Amino acid sequence: MTETIRTGGCQCGAVRFRIHGALGRVSICHCRMCQKQFGSFFGAFVAVPNDGVEWIREEPSYFQSSVNIARGFCQRCGTPMTFRQPDGLEITIGAFDDRSDLAPTIQINHAARLPWVETIFQAEVHDNSDYYKRQESIISFQHPDEETANWPEHGLKL
Repeated sequence: MTETIRTGGCQCGAVRFRIHGALGRVSICHCRMCQKQFGSFFGAFVAVPNDGVEWIREEPSYFQSSVNIARGFCQRCGTPMTFRQPDGLEITIGAFDDRSDLAPTIQINHAARLPWVETIFQAEVHDNSDYYKRQESIISFQHPDEETANWPEHGLKL
């Protein structure tokens, strides 16, 4: 039987990880601390095995946001990475290279959600193909969603 390994990392590639073993609960949290951590409407996380996280390059830096919770981020680019509490670690869904199967199955702190968050996907969709063609031609400094990338211009190598 083959071990399941998942990979991911921050926007600049300084913090990269491998997860060995099965992932746990996939959730979104509406609490104010998650809103502030992400600068967004909610935080999205997946629980990872306590002994299955391998930090490939740098480990995240941590901010102790409450007595029991530390929030990890990349010190270089600021990408939100983790939610650590005494009983385990969760990693942000967006940090995984392949996120396609990480649909949240539970909402946490639902009473603290922003009142309009239930309707955000009913908003008009901006579909300007010229705009997106221009975006594709921009040179990106973001680390690609793969572990084998070599980024010498940032001093980052695997």
